[in-house]
Amino acid sequence: MFIYTRPAYQFCQVVLQGYLDEQFYQLEELQDESSPNFVEEVVTLFFRDSSRLVANIDQALQKYPQDFRRLDNFMHQLKGSASSIGAAKMKNECTSFREFCNKENREGCLRSFQKVKKEHAVLKQKLENYFQ
Repeated sequence: MFIYTRPAYQFCQVVLQGYLDEQFYQLEELQDESSPNFVEEVVTLFFRDSSRLVANIDQALQKYPQDFRRLDNFMHQLKGSASSIGAAKMKNECTSFREFCNKENREGCLRSFQKVKKEHAVLKQKLENYFQ
């Protein structure tokens, strides 16, 4: 019988809930004695950069609501960041937002952006719990 340690159990729960994918596990594989906090540092950088991008998108939606190219470019960056740490749900919401940009559907972008922000906040909370 395999018994989960607390971090392993929490990680499995986050993965099973669809918040993280294989990419996060691969990041953990890169962590070793020479860089024992590697994953936490990468995640910290992700949230610093992603929070800035979320703010930029929020601002662009207010100032340039019809500039779908600008919105798509910001969301493309956010999606890439989410993909780099394995943030599966967030990446999927970013994809939806970009599809609304391609259709020039402002209301769809607004609804989708609310979901992106929600997934960002939930992921942040789950990962904070995981690293404690």
